Amino acid sequence: MLTKITDGEGTMEMLDEMEELCNEIKDTALCGLGQTAPNPILSTLRYFRDEYEAHILEKRCPAHVCKNLLTYSINPTKCRACSICARNCPAEAITGKPGKEVYKIDSTKCIKCGLCLSNCRFGAVERH
Repeated sequence: MLTKITDGEGTMEMLDEMEELCNEIKDTALCGLGQTAPNPILSTLRYFRDEYEAHILEKRCPAHVCKNLLTYSINPTKCRACSICARNCPAEAITGKPGKEVYKIDSTKCIKCGLCLSNCRFGAVERH
């Protein structure tokens, strides 16, 4: 269920199912490990429910760590057309003309590796 949620395939019903399952495990486990194993899930459901809901309802990851929910773009006002991002892109998803044209990321080709972000010296690449 957690994998489906982080991949953007979760449903609100899954949150209720996870909570029920965790409480059932806590109540029926015979050992201390089994009784405490659900605690991390229950804690995150209690204190970070808004993040679960963002994944499910908005298909976005507020922490910017769920690869399937990330998108990258280039801010045209910050781009210096230096081509560093394009030269470092293993998927050849970035196009533009050095020194002449603001670069753009083709989201259909982007593999979301983040190399463009880490190599841009001008902060033009943005992660959403």
